[in-house]
Amino acid sequence: MSRLMLVDDEENIVRALRRVLVAHGYEVEYFTEPVAALARADATPFDMVISDYRMPQLDGVQFLTAFAGKQPDASRLILSAYTDLTALLGAINEAHIYRFVSKPWNEAELLAVIAQALEHRALLLENQRLADKVREQQGVISHQEMELKRMQRDHPALMNVKRDASGAVILDEDDG
Repeated sequence: MSRLMLVDDEENIVRALRRVLVAHGYEVEYFTEPVAALARADATPFDMVISDYRMPQLDGVQFLTAFAGKQPDASRLILSAYTDLTALLGAINEAHIYRFVSKPWNEAELLAVIAQALEHRALLLENQRLADKVREQQGVISHQEMELKRMQRDHPALMNVKRDASGAVILDEDDG
């Protein structure tokens, strides 16, 4: 089951999207604040994130660019009524979105775009895995490096451990 993150400052939009996507077998988490969504991305891997463009705190390009820094392998879509060409080019060039879908959305079209984006992601990940396997066989990359890449993708929270000057793990930043 694919895990999707929805981010839109309008709660009725994310609730409506969530209902549609859950009914089609997706696991969905939604957020009305992009900063909270980014915090969640530190701890939980997502296969796809769907974001509005116009939001307080961060716009969709800023949010998706930051999200891509945390989870570069996740597919990224913008779902928005705002269709400024400059903003769209920014989303493509900076956030590397898979597709822009306009509001109001057509349910069948949206589901098809999501399925295509997830299939594209799966192919990219498989290509990456096969390329790493070839590099391992050629001695260019070690088995440990391959496992580290897999762990970074599958368990992002493990890679965001905070340490003090001595190298000890900081469990609660308030105790600092």
